[in-house]
Amino acid sequence: MPQTGQSSPCCEISHTEAVEDCLRTIFKLAGRKLPVTTSALAEQLRVAPPTVSAMLKRLEAGQLITRSAGHEIRLTEHGERHARGVTRRHRLVETFLVQVLGLSWDEVHEEADVLEHAISERLEDRIDGLLGHPTHDPHGDPIPPRNGRHVESWAAPLGGVPAGSRFRVERVADDDSEALRYLAERGITPGAVLEVMNREPFGGPVWVKVGAKRHALAPLLADVVHGEVA
Repeated sequence: MPQTGQSSPCCEISHTEAVEDCLRTIFKLAGRKLPVTTSALAEQLRVAPPTVSAMLKRLEAGQLITRSAGHEIRLTEHGERHARGVTRRHRLVETFLVQVLGLSWDEVHEEADVLEHAISERLEDRIDGLLGHPTHDPHGDPIPPRNGRHVESWAAPLGGVPAGSRFRVERVADDDSEALRYLAERGITPGAVLEVMNREPFGGPVWVKVGAKRHALAPLLADVVHGEVA
């Protein structure tokens, strides 16, 4: 992977931080089966829609994305390869920050947003080896391999699980650090098994039991927790 700001040997555009951030965000939204639109990208990247539109024109000219008549944005095979590379570095850095430097899982997303653009392939490989070639980051997100097949799929959200179920947490969306802190304080992290006690009507909270303690999770919070019925 080239250093940020340099042109890739296989691309006509420079892989700036903005380009890499956009590719990774498209990859993330597509993996979650969410609409990949200009407005969705602007919200995720926290920039104005015209800024995103200009970036998408560059990515389309560089054959990294395609856009359908319905304005849905998709990565080309070439674009997905680069997006996987940025995602791999991001998740490896998050894992390094937690396992080696001792940061908590709610602190590492923004740090990784910065560092993912700065490390070389050599340093990436050293971090991977030091960590013992991890397959998942602290939030349960799978770390794409350098080469080979990778499936970016999300299991069902906790918010859709019926009362009376046992639910094993697989991964938690890492967009909101406050939500991550709240969930961690209640033991709702990857690997935890929850009992779904009941769901309040009219958009009320989902009550879950973790060990001997019961917790009420608002629908928006329950929807960032993904896993399978145990």
